[in-house]
Amino acid sequence: MKPSIPKGTRDFGPAEMVKRNYIFDTIKVVFKKYGFLPIETPSMEQLSTLMGKYGEEGDKLIFKILNSGNYLDGVDETAYSNKDVKKLTLGIAEKALRYDLTVPFARFVVMHQNELSFPFRRYQIQPVWRADKPQKGRYREFYQCDADVIGSDSLLNELDLIELMNEVFSLLNLNVTLLINNRKVLAGIAEVLSASDKMIDITVAIDKLDKIGIDKVKEELRVKGLTEEAIEKLSPLLSFTGNTAEKVELLKSMLCNSEIGCKGIEEIETLFALTAGLNFSHLNIQLDLTLARGLNYYTGAIFEVKVNEPAINFTGSICGGGRYDDLTGIFGLKGMSGVGISFGADRIYDVLEELKLFPAEASQSTKALVVNFGEAESVYALTILRKLRAHNIAAEIYPDAAKLKKQFTYADNRTIPYVVIAGSDEITANTFVLKNMSSGEQKTISMNDDFKNIFN
Repeated sequence: MKPSIPKGTRDFGPAEMVKRNYIFDTIKVVFKKYGFLPIETPSMEQLSTLMGKYGEEGDKLIFKILNSGNYLDGVDETAYSNKDVKKLTLGIAEKALRYDLTVPFARFVVMHQNELSFPFRRYQIQPVWRADKPQKGRYREFYQCDADVIGSDSLLNELDLIELMNEVFSLLNLNVTLLINNRKVLAGIAEVLSASDKMIDITVAIDKLDKIGIDKVKEELRVKGLTEEAIEKLSPLLSFTGNTAEKVELLKSMLCNSEIGCKGIEEIETLFALTAGLNFSHLNIQLDLTLARGLNYYTGAIFEVKVNEPAINFTGSICGGGRYDDLTGIFGLKGMSGVGISFGADRIYDVLEELKLFPAEASQSTKALVVNFGEAESVYALTILRKLRAHNIAAEIYPDAAKLKKQFTYADNRTIPYVVIAGSDEITANTFVLKNMSSGEQKTISMNDDFKNIFN
């Protein structure tokens, strides 16, 4: 039987990992620059911690972990006979793989609240798991790179995250559009439609607009019990294409009698005013009245980032997030508002690869290969190797005294940009030859030269 891995998971070889680490390192540098502190949480959480936080559809995608030993011990016989999956699951699985990093973060804050200084700025780069149907850009195991501020309801935090996103995508040389909406606006819409009890159904349906189209969204709303009158009132929002000011005016006319809706409009206007006049080199900001984000815990501003390049085979978001006013309240700590964003590293990788935006250095690990001519020359070669490494230059020596062509081929296959050659003549002169594998240019370097500048 041939070995295999589960669908929706992947092995990553050295070539992929070097590029992935380029993404992680780029994001991490910006996180640290903006004052965020690192944490990690376990891969598994108590199932009770995760369930009920992502909506009905999200709960179905949580990977449950069977209890140790005979997990059927103590199972409710009636639930087993009736194939009551929900009740049966609670009896055989107490733990689950984390679905995202935000809910575990809220649990972390509650458990460690006496050790933290608020507002607390955290970043976290770890894998998450979802029992989703694998497809391009959608995996069952993938990495999220999160940054959150918790313990403050100031919109300056949203502004900070917007500027952070722009800086990350600038460094990645990726042009994107940031879509912004507000869940209070969506709550106001549900209120004026006399369907506040169906807000989750409305947001889940609207969130699918890009994927299934306006007609199927309306059909889903009918199935969920919305009246034709309510759907008719909602229709202008689903198809409106004006500028930000015109969209705000449409909202004001529609939500003038909704207190929560007006509060959402006020937050939108404040946030757009804060961003006005700022020069975002790689970030185009738009108000999107149909942006809903399906996660239940969002309560204020919500974000989603999409790639501008229309020619690529990718339509999903590569970053998203939003404001959550009381996620920690679920775990007993009330009044702890937070806001955060999450970069999807795997989707960003796919986009950069398709657009060929990875810089050459992102494919390299070793900077210089020291050629091995044999036992006598290797002593001198090792001296060069150690001096390169002492100057923080990633270098390695070919371990065998193979033919020069074979060693050059190895360097090419590894995309090593430089080769160090030191034969008897160079040893006598206390020098070595540095060969640029791309251009073929060679230059002689003295062992007394400043190694920091040898590649200039």
